[in-house]
Amino acid sequence: MAILSPLRSRSAAISVAAIAGTVAAGVCFAVSGASAGTVSGSLYRDPSSAVVRWVAANPGDSRAAVIRDKIASQPQARWFANFNPSTVQAEVSEHIGAANAAQQIPVLAVYEITNRDCGGASAGGAPDLNQYQTWVSNFARGLGNQTVLIILETDSLALLTCLNSSELAARNQAISTATRTIKSANPNAKVYLDAGHSTWNSAGETANRLRAAGVQYADGFFSNVSNYNSTSSEANFGRAVISSLNGMGLSGKRQVIDTSRNGGASGDWCGDDNTDRRIGQYPTTNTGDANIDAYLWVKPPGEADGCRYTAGSFQPDLAFSLANGAPNPPTTAPPTTTPPTTTPPVTTPPVTPPNSSPPTGDGCYADVAINQWAGGFTASVTVTAGKSDISGWTVTVVLPSGTAVTGTWNAQASGTSGTVQFRNVSYNGRVLGRQSTNFGFQGTGTGPGTTATCVTA
Repeated sequence: MAILSPLRSRSAAISVAAIAGTVAAGVCFAVSGASAGTVSGSLYRDPSSAVVRWVAANPGDSRAAVIRDKIASQPQARWFANFNPSTVQAEVSEHIGAANAAQQIPVLAVYEITNRDCGGASAGGAPDLNQYQTWVSNFARGLGNQTVLIILETDSLALLTCLNSSELAARNQAISTATRTIKSANPNAKVYLDAGHSTWNSAGETANRLRAAGVQYADGFFSNVSNYNSTSSEANFGRAVISSLNGMGLSGKRQVIDTSRNGGASGDWCGDDNTDRRIGQYPTTNTGDANIDAYLWVKPPGEADGCRYTAGSFQPDLAFSLANGAPNPPTTAPPTTTPPTTTPPVTTPPVTPPNSSPPTGDGCYADVAINQWAGGFTASVTVTAGKSDISGWTVTVVLPSGTAVTGTWNAQASGTSGTVQFRNVSYNGRVLGRQSTNFGFQGTGTGPGTTATCVTA
């Protein structure tokens, strides 16, 4: 997908990328909050993100270890910014399926509003608001029924200088309708609307704009996307916005904060030309603040703002500058919880663990983990190289009678039933010796066994 970077006022910028995240596997994404707002669980890291692909393709680069350990290891938002009404449902479904298979929470940034960025560097979006609603409806159909965090239309409420009164009313109605469409399709979706950031509009003005755009139907608001304001400043701003909303009778709203590059100095917004930036707090739903549902990396660290490099392009020197000198990510064991009540009834054990024996020869090996429910399943397949590096792989899976594959991610499938072959895609064919990559698929019926046949290209 095209990667864009909206330029707001002089104090802000936003990038758009096909990014997502995962931290630790095996964690339920239940909606309950002990140490945060209303969300708990592990966030999803996309194994096909731009930074992950760069690290895999450049193992000898002197910057690779720092970028790998401090950026590529972390969950980041997956942006949906192309006007593609005929394919967006499948794209969303594939991404959601991978996150669900990992039992983790995906973060999706929707950036499709008509006249986005007021015609600036990231101009585009749906041609008109009727077509926008068609796109949103198709997007929502792919969301499934598990918890997902939706960052809905960055800059759409903070940047309004190009809209007249009738256009503003139409935009507010469009965002309100989009929120309700998403919540109707997936009641477990958490939807957050645009609040700009703490050095843009006042808290009272921000609350007014949120109310006009239907925040009563949403779970809250997001702030600091692509910006550098400190987490404490954003939290104080969020509390003021919440207080204003409470005064309007709109209680229970919460905040998410983009911490992707707010760990260093602030100042001029454009990160392409600054070397005093740092990644901020690592993404988590464990915020310790009842007003804040999550700290997220909405702006993918290392992706350009458009001042020095092409907007949204991944630049390793920017990533290294952000990560070098930053603390290492926390290493905490994930909690264990029961599956959410929205999961279809389980008729067999929900997860069949893969084999764990290390490879002893050359070639490749495949292990399959199944998440089974009544009438369907998801399968997560780990492909491990033997003693030597491999440059491509094909995994053959034999499906039981009556089982059919309905979706695949991080691989290309040949066939949908019986004996199905899954081949690597361009970015995950090369696997170093004794290292692994993974792909997944979902289907109807009973999932396959825990082993599959793997051959190298």
